[in-house]
Amino acid sequence: MPLEVEMKFPVRDLAAVRRELTALGATHHATETNIDTYLAHPARSFAETDEALRVRQIGPRVFVTYKGPKLDATTKTRIEIELELHADSARPAELLEFWRRLGFTPVREVRKDRELLHVAWQGSTIHACLDRVAGLGEFLELEISAEPEQLEQSRKALDSLAARLHLPTSERRSYLELLLEKDAATADMPQNAEDWSE
Repeated sequence: MPLEVEMKFPVRDLAAVRRELTALGATHHATETNIDTYLAHPARSFAETDEALRVRQIGPRVFVTYKGPKLDATTKTRIEIELELHADSARPAELLEFWRRLGFTPVREVRKDRELLHVAWQGSTIHACLDRVAGLGEFLELEISAEPEQLEQSRKALDSLAARLHLPTSERRSYLELLLEKDAATADMPQNAEDWSE
C-alpha cells in the first residue's frame, strides 16, 4: 500500500516560496479551499494511537480519509486511505451524521486555502502545497506518494528540496494538533483584567 511521505514547514512569505518553486520548474495544479472535520473514535483515542479520521470538503467534492500512525521520527510518513464519495450523494452534513450515529464525534474543523504545485525533483514528482490555515498562518507542505521500498529515496528527495528552499526544521504536528494546542492555550489565558486576581 502506498505511503504518504510528507514534510511541513511554517513560512513567512508564501509568495516568495512560490517564486522559488516556479524557478525550479514547478507547475500550478490547483487552487482550492479545504474544509476538514476531524472525528474522535468512540472506543480509542486517536491522539494516543497517532491516527486520524477526516471528512474533507473541497467545493462540491467530499472525501473520507484515514491516516495511520507516523512511521518515522523526521517526516510525517504514514499510510493514508482516502475515498471520494459519489458526487451526486456527497453531502458533508449527512456524512458527519452517519459517523455520529456510529459513536464518532467531531473534534474540530480545520479550514485552509491551498495552492497545489507539482515539481520534478531527483526523479520524483513532489506535490508542494502552499497553505493558508485559518487561525495558524502560512505553511508549505512537501509530499510524495511512495511504495514502501521507495521510502528512503522519497525522504531524501524531500530533505534535498527543503534544503534547496532554505526551509527551517519540519513541523511534525498536524494542523489539527497545532490548532488544538492553540485552543487549549487560549482557554487557559485570563479573559480580562479581573481574572488575574482570581
